[in-house]
Amino acid sequence: MSTPASTSSSPLPRLDLVSRVDQTGVEERVARFCKRSIKKASKMQALKLALGMIDLTTLEGQDTPGKVRQLCQKAIHLHDSIPGLPHVAAVCVYPVMVGVARKALDDQGLAGEIKVASVATAFPSGMSPLHIKLEETKIAVAEGADEIDMVISRGAFLRGDYGYVFDEIAAVRDACGEAHLKVILETGELGTLDQVRRASVLAMHAGADFIKTSTGKIQPAATMPVTLVMLQAIRDHYYETGRQVGMKPAGGISKAKLAIQYLVMLRETLGQAWMAPEWFRFGASSLANDLIMQIQKQQTGVYQSADYFSKD
Repeated sequence: MSTPASTSSSPLPRLDLVSRVDQTGVEERVARFCKRSIKKASKMQALKLALGMIDLTTLEGQDTPGKVRQLCQKAIHLHDSIPGLPHVAAVCVYPVMVGVARKALDDQGLAGEIKVASVATAFPSGMSPLHIKLEETKIAVAEGADEIDMVISRGAFLRGDYGYVFDEIAAVRDACGEAHLKVILETGELGTLDQVRRASVLAMHAGADFIKTSTGKIQPAATMPVTLVMLQAIRDHYYETGRQVGMKPAGGISKAKLAIQYLVMLRETLGQAWMAPEWFRFGASSLANDLIMQIQKQQTGVYQSADYFSKD
């Protein structure tokens, strides 16, 4: 496999010097996050914050322009009968649907408010030559993508070819131009928390604006221990470089209670500066409905039936 030319101003980090993860300590800390008691007013704030952090997503072979326009409509009007709801952070689609999503949002005057994200780089496998990955990235950006979600070459990473993975991320970062780059580690394929930490460090030094757990196409996807290790890597990177990097757990987060636990973990690990959609996202479309149901319950004391919410 040929090595892509590096475009990153940061040198390849010494991953052999990255500190080992205390798995028992991580699991114990996660358990404490899950036991936090939250008062009603704070819970309502957390529910709305989580709703505004969602990347509403459709990534299926059966996607059509009509389905993408419907997704954008839901992004704008999550549930009009409940006043004061935020809109989601972004809609995420395949590159061929970016133009459809861009127009649907722009027609509603929401350019820049709801971002258009696009997966790229042969999502979800990453099994394409670099020049194809870069061309796909450039096409998505030209069509109007504000954010690119790329997948790393897990095979190269797992065989220890860190230079290749680093240079590939840096090249995609360059191809993004002004668009933000989220780097998907596909943590379920990395094997250990030590590998997750190494991949996080590598991606951030190569220029990632966000690091992301998963494609959502394999299991396990996002877990709290994995996310905590990535948050700790972001914290240490910030202390080392002064550069703030975002985080996106994706896949398997479908309930409001779990989302709030993630926010508690975020707040206690990275602090208030990261408690915004600019720095934290949920890749969990099914989460939106449960959050809305919980908000309705907080306001009225009554759950609405799930039948009152669209699935897409």
